[in-house]
Amino acid sequence: MAKQSSAWITMQKKKRWPLMILALFSLSTAIVFLVRSTSTTCNTLSSTVAASTTAGTGTRVNSEEKTASNSLNFMKSKLVLLVSHELSLSGGPLLLMELAFLLRGVGAEVVWITNQKPLEPDEVIYSLERKMLDRGVQVFPARGEKAVDIALKADLVVLNTAVAGKWLDAVLKEKVSRVLPKVLWWIHEMRGHYFKLDYVKHLPFVAGAMIDSHTTAEYWKNRTRERLGIKMPETYVVHLGNSKDLMEVAEDSVAKRVLREHVRESLGVRDDDILFAIINSVSRGKGQDLFLRAFHESLQLIQEKKLQLPSMHAVVVGSDMNAQTKFETELRNFVAQKKIQDRVHFVNKTLTVAPYLASIDVLVQNSQARGECFGRITIEAMAFQLPVLGTSAGGTMEIVVNGTTGILHPAGKEGVTPLANNMVKLATHVERRLTMGKKGYGRVKERFLEHHMSQRIAFVLKQVLHHAMTHS
Repeated sequence: MAKQSSAWITMQKKKRWPLMILALFSLSTAIVFLVRSTSTTCNTLSSTVAASTTAGTGTRVNSEEKTASNSLNFMKSKLVLLVSHELSLSGGPLLLMELAFLLRGVGAEVVWITNQKPLEPDEVIYSLERKMLDRGVQVFPARGEKAVDIALKADLVVLNTAVAGKWLDAVLKEKVSRVLPKVLWWIHEMRGHYFKLDYVKHLPFVAGAMIDSHTTAEYWKNRTRERLGIKMPETYVVHLGNSKDLMEVAEDSVAKRVLREHVRESLGVRDDDILFAIINSVSRGKGQDLFLRAFHESLQLIQEKKLQLPSMHAVVVGSDMNAQTKFETELRNFVAQKKIQDRVHFVNKTLTVAPYLASIDVLVQNSQARGECFGRITIEAMAFQLPVLGTSAGGTMEIVVNGTTGILHPAGKEGVTPLANNMVKLATHVERRLTMGKKGYGRVKERFLEHHMSQRIAFVLKQVLHHAMTHS
């Protein structure tokens, strides 16, 4: 009987893997497609949500979901207005959509406004709006009396990204001051050109700012004071978390094995080959050029040292030849010049990054300048028990424990050779690679799950609601 029961469970798991693949469309696995370079210095925090909230590694998905729900229960029946600067497949809007669904899950009334929309019909916008409507999120036009009325009635208004600040004066006009005490400003940007007074002049007067990493928060504090002469409001750091959908795939060995075999076969990579990946929108700020230089250098090191290793491959996920950017052409020309076309694979931008996380051996997070504000792909890779080779900049330093869950290298050209050496190091030490991956997974389970993020956001929302009540 026990054998039959075991066999039945195995069979059910195999039947379930197509359902797991459907889960790969989780919003949290979206690549940021907009070409964003990075620049930051940070802000000090008046308040910080503890990033070290822990949970037992044996926590099951359903209990995590229950915990997340419980932490936001106080939002039941609250009216929340979410204002996004755009609606696209980039990280900011998708993250705000996740918040919308979390709030809907506890019975909040949620209204969505997109400030900037193209004049022509857009398939992505239509699809994402349908997804929200199906989950009970109301979608309103950005301008008009209806938008103003909702903003005045709402218990909470969330502005997503610095650029969304343009909506305040353009729509609310003389009524801005009535709305500011209940505004939570969720900031993800690191680039210098977002520091414009036109965007953020109302920032000192809102109930609070929520930022994805300590590094970025410190930068905003310093930069707004030094460049714009304004003061940040109460500021909260909220590290992001992996969705339960992504975690379910990451923890399903059958689904991962099927995905690994399928992706590797499509790339022409054998099962025992070592595959390094960079998963970001293709842009100079994300460092694909330096990644490929380091990969080429690692191949030369292996040849010089006469190391006996399986073949090493690199995959660039986030490509877009339709855009015909000069930068992507440079990448492909470099690969051709170095004659490593059989070792480097370009994959078009996609929402379904989980298949690639299931198929690779190491993630490279090579964002340049001040690095990533947070870098959600990093915690997603760690969920798949992958070691991370990341730049020692930005939010990556708050995620990766150097030497334990991955290895950090400098940003810029000076980081190319260290990255190459780290690639060789992980290629030649299988046990170290696997140990780092397991420790990374443990770190995710301790602090980077959806219910951790929900708890951190819940703390912030309570503070903002209290501020709104005392200043109304």
